[in-house]
Amino acid sequence: MAQILNGNFISKQLKEEIKQEVAQWTAKGYRPPHLAAVLVGENGASVTYVNNKIKDCHAVGFKSSLVKLDDSVTEQELIGEIKKLNADTELDGFIVQLPLPKHIDQERVILAIDPSKDVDGFHPENFGKMALDMESFLSATPFGIITLLERYNISTEGKDVVVVGRSRIVGKPMSLLMGRKGYPGNSTVTTVHTHTRNLEEYTRRADIVITALGVPHFLKADMIKVGAVVVDVGITRVEDASKEKGFYLAGDVDFEEVEKKAAWITPVPGGVGPMTRAMLLKNSMLAYTRRFKSVEGGVKV
Repeated sequence: MAQILNGNFISKQLKEEIKQEVAQWTAKGYRPPHLAAVLVGENGASVTYVNNKIKDCHAVGFKSSLVKLDDSVTEQELIGEIKKLNADTELDGFIVQLPLPKHIDQERVILAIDPSKDVDGFHPENFGKMALDMESFLSATPFGIITLLERYNISTEGKDVVVVGRSRIVGKPMSLLMGRKGYPGNSTVTTVHTHTRNLEEYTRRADIVITALGVPHFLKADMIKVGAVVVDVGITRVEDASKEKGFYLAGDVDFEEVEKKAAWITPVPGGVGPMTRAMLLKNSMLAYTRRFKSVEGGVKV
């Protein structure tokens, strides 16, 4: 039976560490870190996610702001709001919640964000620096996964890693991070996707499988080897009339069966999700310290 990579537990540790760091700075008379979110429209999942981020900020002593825009906002108006946030010297970082309405070009919006405030790690400058092993903001989900592996002392050196999925948010950055020099890293990485032939032949050989497809129960027990480490990034609402809410949350992994065969596994929910939220706080803290590293302790109110 697999041991659990408990994202709820580790994220609480991280938040407590961040809270203590914030308290040290504010005790000296410096303002707290400030994180903002831009929310366009009323997408239910996005509203819930942003509200959780605001709660997280308050829990660790951050100042938080919300820029709420109607889904009829034009691309030019949205970019105008982003420019205001870029210019705000009292703001350390911000996120633009995705997805955006179809009439807005997501790429232009991401490019408009100041890379030094891009705590989601989506700007090409941050992605490029990450790919070159330079200091940058890591995308929150990959950052959360490597932190989870590190906190549980999961061996990665020389391991065969298979990343299922090639999205810019998870798959591509995870492949680069697991193959980089250092720990977690130094792995031999294979990326597989929907066009990979005999995909299960790759996953069966893997010491570590990281799946980010968004296909419920995709990874079956016969697709991994005994003792594998399995990281499940997928989370999908599956309709189920027998449930009180009318649905349940499922990952990419057939958890009940894979758990019997794996050495370590992330649950859904409670695995990667909480780590993603915690790493957004971590990136915001990094933005805060980078902006004011020339000032002892921080920036005064």
